[in-house]
Amino acid sequence: MIRAVVCEDNLLVREGIVTLLTTEPDIAVVAQAGGLDEALAAVAEHNPDVVLTDIRMPPTHTDEGLVAAQHIRAAYPKVGVLVLSQYVEAGYAMRLIEDRPEGVGYLLKERVFDVAVLIDALRRIAEGETVVDPTIVSRLFGRRRTADPLDTLSERATQVLGLVAEGMSNHAIAARLHITERTVESHITKTFLQLGLTDDPDAHRRVLAVLAYLRHHGTKPD
Repeated sequence: MIRAVVCEDNLLVREGIVTLLTTEPDIAVVAQAGGLDEALAAVAEHNPDVVLTDIRMPPTHTDEGLVAAQHIRAAYPKVGVLVLSQYVEAGYAMRLIEDRPEGVGYLLKERVFDVAVLIDALRRIAEGETVVDPTIVSRLFGRRRTADPLDTLSERATQVLGLVAEGMSNHAIAARLHITERTVESHITKTFLQLGLTDDPDAHRRVLAVLAYLRHHGTKPD
């Protein structure tokens, strides 16, 4: 059972998200919050598996959700956080995952209307994976790059890494690209070697590779 806290200041949106989540038998919403202080108090009281929060909440409606995410991850390292944003803000996504990419996600708010995507993201984050909205990955992918270890990856390997950055499993990547899972695994293994990720467990190498990908595409000028 995944225990979740939902943080959203708009009551109707919050209740809508809660209703969607409670249709899943393996997800239980243990608390709701409408602001930063309430969110932090709810996590302290319930110690959930994952927190879903809007990036803009009272009092300033700027980045309180991001601030909450950073506080939560510092105080409760085992609690996953999924941040929802109405806008494509790659800088916020990087800020969220840069220090510790495990167990975090950043999705556009419109994904809430696709319950399968939302539920899948929560499950992956609860398992310690990193989930980044495909729109953000696509935008970062189109930026100019300077030389680094990822420059030597083949076009197909770069495609695979981009889909890993979206939070897709090897099986889903294989289906999307019409290749075998063995081929996907080969590309990912070569990427790990290229980045020098040889000593960490596979799940940890996966999120480190995602972070390298986002840095590679997200810190260069447009």
